[in-house]
Parts: sequence; structure tokens; C-alpha cells
Amino acid sequence: MKTVLRARKILKRFPGVVAVNGVDFEVYEGEILSLVGENGAGKSTLIKILTGVLQPDSGEIEVMGEKVSFKSPLDAFSKGISVIHQELSLAENLTVVENVFLASEVTRGRRTLFSRVSMEEMNSRTKELLSTIKARFEPDTLVSKLTTAEKQMVEICKALSKKPKVIFMDEPTSALTISEVKALFEVIRDLKRRGISIVFVSHRIEEILEISDRIIVMRDGKRVATMNRKDATVDYLIKAMVGREVEFFPRVDTNPGEVILEVRNLKWRDRVKGVSFELRRGEVLGFAGLVGAGRTETMHLIFGIEEPEEGEIFIKGKKVEIRSPRDAIKLNIGLIPEDRKLQGLILTMSVKDNIVMPSLRHISNFGWILNERAEEKLAEEYVNLLKIKTPFIHQISENLSGGNQQKIVLAKWLSTNSDILIFDEPTKGIDVATKAEIHKMIRELASSGKGVIMISSELPEILNLSDRVVVMWEGRITAILDNSNRQLTQEEIMYHASGQSKKVMV
Repeated sequence: MKTVLRARKILKRFPGVVAVNGVDFEVYEGEILSLVGENGAGKSTLIKILTGVLQPDSGEIEVMGEKVSFKSPLDAFSKGISVIHQELSLAENLTVVENVFLASEVTRGRRTLFSRVSMEEMNSRTKELLSTIKARFEPDTLVSKLTTAEKQMVEICKALSKKPKVIFMDEPTSALTISEVKALFEVIRDLKRRGISIVFVSHRIEEILEISDRIIVMRDGKRVATMNRKDATVDYLIKAMVGREVEFFPRVDTNPGEVILEVRNLKWRDRVKGVSFELRRGEVLGFAGLVGAGRTETMHLIFGIEEPEEGEIFIKGKKVEIRSPRDAIKLNIGLIPEDRKLQGLILTMSVKDNIVMPSLRHISNFGWILNERAEEKLAEEYVNLLKIKTPFIHQISENLSGGNQQKIVLAKWLSTNSDILIFDEPTKGIDVATKAEIHKMIRELASSGKGVIMISSELPEILNLSDRVVVMWEGRITAILDNSNRQLTQEEIMYHASGQSKKVMV
């Protein structure tokens, strides 16, 4: 097969860590190549090097047999290398066409300082690109009006506008529904048929096995395995990534006790419509539903991020007023949010400072004089407990991998010893080993007597970890289902999640 992109002996060091350690990498024409590995394995760093975001300390890169040196993403674009990052880089206040041609506008005649932009030409090209990937919106649509899946399509159009040879897709499905993932896979397969190579990065093993032609596995900065799809199995792939056997859904028996949290008739705008449920001590209460069902908004009301227009909240039978996260924390409620970078961490602060932030009132002298020694002791305890990979507790959080950032958010709230813990998409965008550790932690927290609420879009997590499942649709609860014997099915949950049923209480 014809090699489109090849890298040899790529090395990249950061303070305290070798991120990419002598890696060889090749992409063949018209293939779907999956790049997999744990958080911190070096995947993102390698992609940044191959797309011009970072420069390697040593090694060489070739495109179509020609040796190249990328000093910027623009250099990579010029050689036909495009990338779609996990965090979409769109200007929400601009239209689709303006985003597609941002910084590469089509002008009338030869491009000079005084050239006029040709909107007609850009609209025509954008319409053609949208048609190619079967998108159902117009070039003049504001990006802010699009769904996440549609924004993903705009990113693909941006990449296609550069006439790429290779498109890197970093976690492109992390925020998509099942139907949206299927649509994206059809687009990817169509791009392959047109001779464009795709490098697909995902932590979802089932997606890797469905979409790949070939798989490259990285671990600890090195390339440790390469396999064709026909030779890959779930167990073999996970063992190559992690280096050991992994148990995803540990069975820890629990005995749910008293009602620790009760919510009655919560209403907020048109997103939460009369939501009522109970959480018992020692149980995992799963929340399932499609994107936009109102699950996250409900948790924001309980945690005080938003104030309900109607409804009541009771903690251990006592009615409470929660007007801010500070109130929620005082009531021993913790929230591990869906977006760790935007809502869970202050990325420019250290691991230590992020972990101790909610606990400062308890570990400071007299409640207000900072105690550096106590802070370091607490941070080191949870770094060791959760096996956070960091050179030291004073490392800046944004320098760590996504999985380790998620562990910092967990440590932050576990250190408060909260009675009620809310996990919103706790394993989103993290590797299989960290995912297994979080599964174990959630069950152990419930076993220790905590009340745990878990929102997840991954139905296997809901089915295997939850004692009961609350299903929501368009801001309403359509069913509360018993799952103590783990007999629920995905089909049953999806039936209620599509709004086809009346509320069932158990």
C-alpha cells in the first residue's frame, strides 16, 4: 500500500516525562487507522507533532516520501494534513461558511492586502462540502444554532476544504449520541472511499473494532503493538493498552438504607419539568436519557448552580434551600461535572491547589489561615489513593493527561467526605484502565454508605453500576426502574428514553 504519512524515531520530552519515546508511525492511503492507548500514553503529543502544533526533539517526518518539517499547523495543512481536535475549535458567533474558510478566505483575483472576499464562491464550495457529507443545514447557519454532531460536521468541512490526504480525528464521538456516531461513521467510510486516510482516536473499544482497518497501540510513550482489525479482540486490545487484565464492572454488594436526598417537583425553564425522585444511602442511582433530556440541568439545580423556579429539596428528611454551590458543599453534596476543564478544574493551578480547594475551610488553621503542610498532606494522600500520574503535587494541572485531570476532580470531592456525590459522565474521554478504576470507586463509595448519583450516556455503565435507573426525556422523568438484580436491558431504557412511556415508579 502507498504510504501517505510516515514518522521515524519521534522523541518529545516535557519536564519530568518523556511523552513520546522513539515512535515510528505510518498511515497508508485510503485507510482508517485507529490510534489507541491510555491517557498519558503519548497519543495526543504524537498527533500534535504530526500536525505541526508541536515540534519533536528528534526524529523525522515524511509526506508522500518527501521529508518535511512542520513549524506550525499551517505547514501541515499545506502538505494535506488536517486535524479535528476533541475540543471543537469553532467560532460560535460566525456562520458555517465563515468557519469553514476562516483564515483561508477565497478572494476575487490574486490575493493581496486589498483583495475582496468572494462570499459567492465560498458559499458555493461550502454547499458542495456539506452535500458531500450529507449535512442538512445551510452555509449561512450560525454555528451556535447547531447541535454537537452538526458542529462536528462543520469541522470535517473545514478539514476537507484544505483538500487533505490525512485527517486526524481526536475523540470525535465523545459528545455524540448513538445515532450521531453511526452517521459520523458513514461519513468516515465515505471519505475512505474517496482515498482520504483517517487517523481515528477513541477510548471506546467497540468503536475501534467497528471502524478500523488497522490499529496502533501506544503505552508509556512507546508504540507497543500493531494489528489488523481481523486479528483484534476486546481482551487483546485492552491488554496491549494497559499491560494487564482489567475488570470493568466489579460487583460490590450494597444494602440501600434511608432516604438521604429527596427532590420534589423541580422545575426550571423548559429544561426541567416537575422532576421528583429519592436517593438512598448506599445506592448508585443512575440517570439515563438522550442528550438534552435535562439530566445535567437537574443536577445543577441540586448543587445550586441554578435556582429552581419551583420545587423542594430535602436532605435526610429536612427541607433545605440551596442557592449556590457553597450551600451544597455545606450540606455535604459534591459534584463531579461533565466538563472537567471548564467546570471541574482551574487548569492553571497546581494539582495540590485543585484538590484542596473545597476542603480549605476544614484544614486551615482557625478556618481561615492557610496551612500549607495540611494541604500537601491531603493532596499527597489522594494522589496516592487514586494513582494520579504527576511528577509532583505542585505540577500545573493542564500539563497532565485527561484521565489524570479527571482523577484530580474526583480527588477534589472525595477529600470533602461528602455524603452525596453526583457524577456527571464520569468516564467521558478517559482510557479503559482509568475507567475501570472509576467504576470500582463508584461501587465502593456506595458500599461505604454514600449516596451516589451517576449520569452516563454509556448504557453498559448504567446497567452494570446502578441499583436503580431514572430515565429522562425532554426534561421529564419517564421511568424509575429497579436494577438491583442487574436484569434491565438497553432496549428497555431506550424505550423510556424516547418518550414512548408513562412514568413508572419503583
